[in-house]
Amino acid sequence: MRFPDWSGFAALGAGLAALVEVSRGDSTRALGWFLAATCLGILTRYWSVKHPAPIPYLLRWGLLVPRGKHSAKHLLRILQPRSGERLLEIGPGLGIHTLPVASSLAPNGTLDVLDVQQEMLDHVMRRASAAGITQITAKLGDAQKLPYPDGAFDGAYLVGVLGEIPEGRAALRELRRVLKPSGRLVIGEVFFDPDFVHLGSLRKRAEDASFAFEDRLGGPFTYLALFRPLRNRAPDCQQ
Repeated sequence: MRFPDWSGFAALGAGLAALVEVSRGDSTRALGWFLAATCLGILTRYWSVKHPAPIPYLLRWGLLVPRGKHSAKHLLRILQPRSGERLLEIGPGLGIHTLPVASSLAPNGTLDVLDVQQEMLDHVMRRASAAGITQITAKLGDAQKLPYPDGAFDGAYLVGVLGEIPEGRAALRELRRVLKPSGRLVIGEVFFDPDFVHLGSLRKRAEDASFAFEDRLGGPFTYLALFRPLRNRAPDCQQ
């Protein structure tokens, strides 16, 4: 388990302990637990930013926590997948978005899913098989060097994943490469994720990778942001 995983759970436990002490009327203990939760939360955030890594399969159940605007319904609304298209999902997790998106591409479209953990891909494909969904192609790989040709996809999305990629800027440049000039990219982030990428920072990174911000669902702390490739401009090659 990653350091930010256990420190994050410790922060959550301290926060719950603070609430218990509040209910008991012990303000001193509550303040102590609150300060502990705050310090652990800051430490978790610091480590996640300095040492980004994907959530391990062992903790996959954490992906089931409701995330507001990150629901499959909202993703479909902003991504607008259409039958016959080829789309790409980076970091499918448990397939919360994968299965609805793949279904929306039927009968002639396909959804490629890429992950650095084979266990995650196997989990998604088992769920897809059980649901009778056949439009998904899974591949083990790294978003920093996508194993696809230029202009292969009509659209791509990653939800709660960008901050887990060590070189997120490289991943954005690769996404720009594999998208068609008319394609679109949707990126989702939520503030309580230790790997959270603020919208302002995301817009700057996306612009450096030759994307233009177009729209978003949600506020600055829980959002799905839509980008389009900028035309007649090469991505910034700086790391």
